[in-house]
Amino acid sequence: MVGLLASLTHHFPSPYSSYPLLRQSTTVHSSVSSSAFLNHQEWFPLWKFSRSPRIELKPLLTLVSSSRPSRRVFEVCSGISSHANSCIDMAMFFSFFREIGLDEKETELLLERNPSLSLISLDSVRTQILNLQCVGIDGLELCYLITKNPKLLTSEEIDPFLCFVRDDLEGKIEPSQLKRLLSSTEPRFLAGFDQKVQLLLQRGIPRENIFHVLNSVNLHKALCRKSLEEIDNTLSFLSRFGGIDLIVRRPVILNYNLETQLIPRVGFLTKLGGGDEGATGNVLRKLPAILSYSVEHVEGHVEFLRSFAGLNDEEIFKIVLVFPNVISASRERKLHPRIEFLKQCGLNSNEIFRFLIKAPLFLGLSFEENLAYKLVFLVKIGYRYRTKDLAVAMGSITRTSCQNLQKVIGLFLSYGLSCEDIIAMSKKHPQILQYNHTSLEKKMEYLLEDMGREIGELLAFPAFLGYKLDDRIKARYELKRKTLGEGMSLNKLLTVSAERFSTKKKEESSVHLIGD
Repeated sequence: MVGLLASLTHHFPSPYSSYPLLRQSTTVHSSVSSSAFLNHQEWFPLWKFSRSPRIELKPLLTLVSSSRPSRRVFEVCSGISSHANSCIDMAMFFSFFREIGLDEKETELLLERNPSLSLISLDSVRTQILNLQCVGIDGLELCYLITKNPKLLTSEEIDPFLCFVRDDLEGKIEPSQLKRLLSSTEPRFLAGFDQKVQLLLQRGIPRENIFHVLNSVNLHKALCRKSLEEIDNTLSFLSRFGGIDLIVRRPVILNYNLETQLIPRVGFLTKLGGGDEGATGNVLRKLPAILSYSVEHVEGHVEFLRSFAGLNDEEIFKIVLVFPNVISASRERKLHPRIEFLKQCGLNSNEIFRFLIKAPLFLGLSFEENLAYKLVFLVKIGYRYRTKDLAVAMGSITRTSCQNLQKVIGLFLSYGLSCEDIIAMSKKHPQILQYNHTSLEKKMEYLLEDMGREIGELLAFPAFLGYKLDDRIKARYELKRKTLGEGMSLNKLLTVSAERFSTKKKEESSVHLIGD
């Protein structure tokens, strides 16, 4: 027994000999007694991490007394290990991987795929396993990862990378993100990862946002396969169009290749806008996701609007500027049927352009769940199908919900207005159909009860319902009532600009003082 222990001690150096990531100071016993062999915690004590949960691995030496290596294990021993490691060392190697979840066949495959595993100490392998566990990769995910990419256990780039993730990035990179990276990336591409992250921080990404960015991108594409120069060039190019703000809002932009993807896509939008980089930047800031669409995709939408809607490039870019999501709308399911509807209502290309500038959401809303219900409401109260009036009304209600539209119509009817009255008011002031029904009810109550007016006055001046109740209607009415009395014109009261109203107020106050 003593001889066996001495052999094990010779071939198994202290488990504390090399843990650059753990960074713990420990005391190593120089001799091993039979009692130490029975008390395995002197061989493999538990480590405590300041930023990671406690990790426990079962003692490996229990193999010596509890299991016997298979014949295949000895075959692997003799076939792979030709230097100091003995077969009993190899048996413990198999036992170690069995403890973390790999069976004998999987361990044999691991050794065949990465023969260098047999040339390093079990301590080094154990260290790398602990390093992976301390950044959140454990259990089945750990088994899958080392089986998929066994070089992780022997490559020298792994330890600095995991150390940076755990210490500098505070362990806030999601384990699933690390698993995707480590399973698909050659370890050599992890070199310099810390410098690339530091570059992102230096170029303006706030530290509180860096974790969101790193957890949202494809780290293999965005950082590992790109050089520092490539990443820096990408950031410099994007700085002309929104820069860091684009990346924080849409981190996957970092996945794209500068030369083959970003420059052509931005260039196409800039050309469509007549070379106006400022306007292109506005489009990108409104919808950074537009950069995910290929030039061919955007080109197809532009050509459709040219040929089917009769719009020119300047008009198309203006529509994109107010509603960039037009590029993401399906040509077959959304753009074609909606523009066809406008054409059936009698709108020409110029009228279609003005309609889409005022009501661009019309192109993006669901027909079954939104537009169809609104169309039914309008037809029911008397709008004629396939008319310009119906198209204008549809455009005015794109920004309101079906429920609010129904309540607005019900509110007007409850105050004695007919469907014909509602249509007449909406033709004069289309926005009344999209106002919040609760706000409308308060204004109508004030008109009837506080101002003592008739509901019929709304037919002549429906825009009354569009002004703010407290800041405009009440404030001006209470002020003017003192000098003009009760019968003042609603139109004159509310449509005068604030500057002119203030001037007239001073003049009337002076006249009032002279009269007194």
